[in-house]
Order: sequence, then structure tokens, then C-alpha cells
Amino acid sequence: MGWTDLWDARRCSAADAVARVRSGDRVVLSSNAGAPLELEAALCARAGALEGVEVTSLLTLGGAPYAEPGLERSFRANCLFIGENLRGAVAEGRADFTPVFLSEIPRLFATRLPVDVAVIQVSPPDAHGFCSLGVSVDVALPAARLARTVLAEVNARCPRTHGDAFLHVSRMDAIVEVDRPLPEHAPDAPDEVSRRIGERVAALVEDGDTLQLGIGAIPDAVLACLDDRRDLGIHTEMFSDGVMRLAERGVITGDRKPLGRGKIVASFVMGSEALYRWVHDNPAIEMRPSDYTNDPVRVAQHDRIVCVNSAISVDLTGQVNSDSIGRRLYSGIGGQVDFIRGAARAAHGRPVIALPSTARGGSVSRIVPELAPGAGVVTSRGDVHWVVTEHGAVDLWGRTVRERARALVELAHPRFREELAAAADRVGR
Repeated sequence: MGWTDLWDARRCSAADAVARVRSGDRVVLSSNAGAPLELEAALCARAGALEGVEVTSLLTLGGAPYAEPGLERSFRANCLFIGENLRGAVAEGRADFTPVFLSEIPRLFATRLPVDVAVIQVSPPDAHGFCSLGVSVDVALPAARLARTVLAEVNARCPRTHGDAFLHVSRMDAIVEVDRPLPEHAPDAPDEVSRRIGERVAALVEDGDTLQLGIGAIPDAVLACLDDRRDLGIHTEMFSDGVMRLAERGVITGDRKPLGRGKIVASFVMGSEALYRWVHDNPAIEMRPSDYTNDPVRVAQHDRIVCVNSAISVDLTGQVNSDSIGRRLYSGIGGQVDFIRGAARAAHGRPVIALPSTARGGSVSRIVPELAPGAGVVTSRGDVHWVVTEHGAVDLWGRTVRERARALVELAHPRFREELAAAADRVGR
């Protein structure tokens, strides 16, 4: 039996596909822009027939109907990273959060969180029967390789990306064909604060460096300041439209990368429809699972890597909170520690935490004497190196607590410096 026979035999409706899910199963979803929305909806339509199904995922674009009030008996979300669509459910106790480094999630699936059903979005098959996981390889491909049952939403508009991104039709137990646009993530227009932070971070970037950046106004502002650089490379967990722009301009070439030379290496892509068209069948894009892209040892092999991550707050000793607002869980660990530690071990690595100096319209300082009660330390004071705000940049590595406190006061907004200076005297004594 050839793969086309398997394809024909396993094609079915979304309702028939999710009939394979049993009560008590752990279901892992493709994440980000690769969320399998039609299969999600069909699964939720079975709520009355299911009990105790755990739905596990990273951040997903689109809704999260399985976490709606009233479905608690049937489904419980387990967030490995909290997105906007699940923050309310987590805050109200209707969903769970599991703190974990993104690099370790595939191993978690292989050991502590065994996968019963992987529900994934893939591209149409090629001539050999291989489908690409497209814009979300990250933890979806490892989950599919480990799962008892694989339900594949084959989207005619899912790009075919290269790299370690493929799953053969023979590994799919049910195939549901759809034709819908991928969810887009519109970039925020950088404001003046983001532009100034972007300029300061960009000043740390030299020709030939490899970059890791996330998504949002600050990463976009950094990329907007790099038009005059040459031969930049990308090794990251994700990228968005700013990377596409620099690659098209010839700024990002990857020609000096020690690993994946000439390739933009990532585990997921999230951005505009134009970005999704650009990555389709693009040989310069190499998609990999997150235990490859985020492995700190592999990151460190890029001897000239600049890793830029964000934070909610930083205390005067250098502790970085990036997953919670006080006791309220907001996001997750993600890849921050993976890349901070990897860059710190690279021969000429520059690990960077970049954040605005204030929040809530300037009424609250993000540089704080101590973290708010319940706030999580994601990057420890021993891991932190560069901290950047719109008011400056400082490398804290190797500095005493007293020196750190005084340096961080200078990164704060001027209206908070006096009170922070008084706190710094107490911290450093």
C-alpha cells in the first residue's frame, strides 16, 4: 500500500477524527499560528461525551474554546506558556500552568507528560507523502512522534517549511483537509521608548553576529536599526516580519554562522500572511524542534550570538521577572533562560534583557527595589548580563550587588531614581 492509499483511507471529517479522543487523554495541540482550529472546535463539540481530557499547548493564536466556563468537567487546559486567550482561565483556576524551559518540553513529553493524542496542523503532502509542520514545529513535531494517535489538520494554506519539520502520512491516524488563512500577529508600531531601546540594543550588534529575538515592539525596533550591518545570522526559537525584511535586503545572510551556515534557524514563525508566503518552500529557512533551537549548549556554539529577551521587572540585585505580575501568572518561562545561558557561555556572546523603564503609562517603575510578592524569578541574578532600557545599557555580570544596584538606578526613569537610590543604599550595604 502506497502513501496515497493511506491518505485516501485516513481522510475524514473533523468530527470523525476527534472521535478517537478518549476520556482522560492528554491532547497536545500545535501552537502559535499553527493552531488546528477546526479540530479544536470539533473536539469541543464532543464535550458532553468526554471527561478529564487535558489539553496541553504553548501559546496559541485564535480562541481556546476548550477553556470556556462550563466545560471544566470535560477539558482542562495545561499551559506550557500562557497566552492572552488563556490568562483569564488560569487566573480563575479553570486552567493550569506548568513552568518549563522550552528546550526541555520534548523530554517532558517523553517522560513526565506522555502524549496520548497529538492534534497538529500540517501542509499538504509532497510527492513522497511528507507533510511539513509549517509555522509550528517547536514542540508539535516531538509530540506527534511520541503520540499514540495523531490527528492532522491538513491546511492548503499552511506553508511547507524545510528542515526537521516533516511527518509522513503513514504516521497520521486521521487526516482532515481544510483551507483557511493562518492566524496573523500584527506587529506593534514601535513608540519612542521602543525605538530608543532598539537603538541601544542594536549598538551591541556587530557585523557577522548571530541573533535571537522574540516578537513585539522592542525586537522590531532592534531589527529596524540594523540596516547597515552585514552578514547577520539567525538562530532563534521564533521570528517575525522584521527578520524577513532584513533577509530580503541582504543584511541577514548567515554566511558567518558556525552552525546552519546560510540558514535562518527557528522552531516557529508568527507574523503576517506575507511572512507565511515568504517561508513557504524557502530553502533559507530551517525549522527545528525546540530541543534543538533552544539547547543552551548548541546556542553557545554560536561564538558571536546576541540574545535579546524581555522582562516585566528587574530588581536592584539583577533578578528578572518575566512571567508574572505579582502573583498573577502572565506568560511563562519560554526560551529566555535557554538563550540567556547559551549566550553567556558563547565565546563572545551577549545575553540581553531589554525592557521599558516604566509601565502603566509611566506611573510604575519596572526597575524595582525588590520583586513584588509572588512575582517569579525567571532569569536569576547569577544569569543576568546586559540590561537595557531607554535610559541606558549596563552589563551586570561580575558586579557586586552594590554596584548592580547603583547601575540599575541609572537605567530607571528619572522620576523614580531618588527613591531607588535610597533603596540601593539599603540593598548594597
